[in-house]
Amino acid sequence: MKLNRSTDMALRIAMLTAASPARTTVDELATRLALPRSHVAKVVQRLQRLGALVTVRGRSGGVAFAEHAGELTVGQVVRAFEGDGEVVACEQSACPLVPGCRLRGELRRAQAAFLDVLDGVRLSDLVGGAAGPLLLQLGGPATDT
Repeated sequence: MKLNRSTDMALRIAMLTAASPARTTVDELATRLALPRSHVAKVVQRLQRLGALVTVRGRSGGVAFAEHAGELTVGQVVRAFEGDGEVVACEQSACPLVPGCRLRGELRRAQAAFLDVLDGVRLSDLVGGAAGPLLLQLGGPATDT
């Protein structure tokens, strides 16, 4: 299963904001993740509605990871951005195999297994260990080591 671009962006934005102790802006997120600002703004809005992010308007505003968002699972984010659709849309192409097809059932089973695995991964799990500091270095100034 291939995730759409918005889902990929949502997961990266959630990871970066989860790793950051401070608020950031949409512009900073776009720069640090090398993503189009307009798309980042839309994804941030959707993540806010999901409860993953908190946004504050105004001069000292910004975007921050919501207090309990670490308990959200990757599966929940994927479902919010991908929807509940099937891997293939058999009805759209009027497939003549639909009445006796066994592939559709197996694809449903595979999709459910995929999401079951992602349901076992919390957003907070994605920023533990070395991942958090690495995320905070994205798009930041180069340092000499």
